[in-house]
Amino acid sequence: MGSSPYAHPLPDPSTPAGRDGLAAILARPREAVIALDFDGTLAEIVPDPERARAHPGAVPALARLAPKVASVAVVTGRPAEVAVRHGGFSGVPGLERLVVLGHYGAERWDAVTDTVDAPDAHPGVAAVRAELPALLAGFGEVTGAWIEEKGGRAVAVHTRRASDPRAAFDTLREPLAALAARHGLVLEPGRMVLELRPPGMDKGVALAAYARGTGAGAVLYAGDDLGDLPAYAAVEKLRAEGVPGLLVCSGSTEVTELAERADLLLPGPSAVVEFLAALADRLP
Repeated sequence: MGSSPYAHPLPDPSTPAGRDGLAAILARPREAVIALDFDGTLAEIVPDPERARAHPGAVPALARLAPKVASVAVVTGRPAEVAVRHGGFSGVPGLERLVVLGHYGAERWDAVTDTVDAPDAHPGVAAVRAELPALLAGFGEVTGAWIEEKGGRAVAVHTRRASDPRAAFDTLREPLAALAARHGLVLEPGRMVLELRPPGMDKGVALAAYARGTGAGAVLYAGDDLGDLPAYAAVEKLRAEGVPGLLVCSGSTEVTELAERADLLLPGPSAVVEFLAALADRLP
């Protein structure tokens, strides 16, 4: 975009498709869906996920941006209620139409009602949770790995606190995949976390359904982790169908797959928030 009179100039996407996507959002903002991951994108990754909070500038930027576009949605693997609480999204002027798609889209929170719609819990989650302590105890090299409950709809094993987080992650990946399969679940690897959850829903399915349901004329998706790859694929499919899209990566040295497919690489949540604020500045 070159020089700009705005406080935060918009960065240039590195791909033609990304430039087309950004141009479509700027030209027709009332048709644009802005979809964002939470952890690593709107909030910094921290050792204890319960301490994760949205970047201080995230809610103000979103509150300025949301009234100018068709919709803003947060698409996260967290329970929707947890993302709302940790994000500080409830009751914010400007975010009256915000939607949070939690558990990879299995749950939906709407700001207009401040309620969560969710399916019944999968029985395999409880079975896996019961077996996990003994499984972890069988691997001495994963000392420090810990179990996170995710509202009864998923369970995750974090290795970031282990003495060797990457070795613990690699050691546990195969046995946890087998455990998930035995109970009808799937394994979702992430940034030093292995999540066991029901199949049939991912961020791509959630984003595609949401974009089509809102009649999106352009879509922006920002994420940082392996679980965001299906959302990237959904945007790429929408682009093939004629809906412009912009893929943003909240940069991480732990995950390179998104950076390799992104149209715009931003170095973490602070830069993502600055980008959202700059976008709000540019829209009427």
